[in-house]
Amino acid sequence: MRAMLPLLQATDFPKIRRQSLQTLQVNLGYRCNQACFHCHVNAGPTRTEAMDSDTINTVLRFIEQHNITTLDITGGAPELHPQFRELVSAARTRNVHVIDRCNLTVLLEPDQSDTAAFLAQQKVEIVASLPCYLESNVDEQRGDGVFQKSVEALHLLNKLGYGMLNSSLTLNLVYNPIGAYLPSAQENLEIDYKRELQARYNIHFNHLFALTNMPIARFGSTLVTQGKFEEYMTLLKNAYQASNLDNLMCRSLISIDYQGYVYDCDFNQMLGIGLGASNKLRTHIRELLDHNLNDTPIAIADHCYGCTAGQGSSCGGAL
Repeated sequence: MRAMLPLLQATDFPKIRRQSLQTLQVNLGYRCNQACFHCHVNAGPTRTEAMDSDTINTVLRFIEQHNITTLDITGGAPELHPQFRELVSAARTRNVHVIDRCNLTVLLEPDQSDTAAFLAQQKVEIVASLPCYLESNVDEQRGDGVFQKSVEALHLLNKLGYGMLNSSLTLNLVYNPIGAYLPSAQENLEIDYKRELQARYNIHFNHLFALTNMPIARFGSTLVTQGKFEEYMTLLKNAYQASNLDNLMCRSLISIDYQGYVYDCDFNQMLGIGLGASNKLRTHIRELLDHNLNDTPIAIADHCYGCTAGQGSSCGGAL
């Protein structure tokens, strides 16, 4: 029986409000070719949830009406969604910058043989998860053989120009700690990653994003099972830095789930904490087509301390 997470809604985290909305983060569904230990959406090969065509069309309408500049596509493995390419192409036609949250190994799946080339042709920024440059650490967190497949996928992306000097194709990597501790300084980690990946495997990339593990979903359940949940929350709270508040991703972003419901961030989405500080449980994106979300309140809970601890943490790494 899976351990139940403590309720996170009660919090002393500071109240915050949204600034100018710039980024729409869209979760296309929970199907993934992996089932990683740290995954905060509990994605995996047996998940079937997926965004339908009507919702995708509403997302595109929202992008136009609100002058969204960045579409951040996530999952699961978003590339496995049957309309992934359609959404990417439609966004790029509208001059929207597109980010693909890629687990790398999906690019080697039999039905994804030309996905990397498609991403390059559309000039999509790839943000790829690689929790360590050591094979044993990656396989411990993500499964046997994942590291070598990730290396193969990175070589494929490098050949297309991703992460290479003077190339317009951006490849950023994501680091997550393996255990219940904060990531080391992002700048230092990036230096280590670039040195080790180039020396060991001749792999090149642009930047490293260091993300704090959030005490929710799979990772949070493991903390509860191990009796370490409160200890980890204390670590996050003790490392709180008020200077990180202005740069939190939720200040310029909203998150859309596969059904089209809107949340202040991806983590709130996974916890079912609805948009803003209202009593309404769920708000659909179609309800917001004509609404200005600037300066609206953001729903907060104790897990928000994960984004403000230490160097800070967001979908774009340290704050």
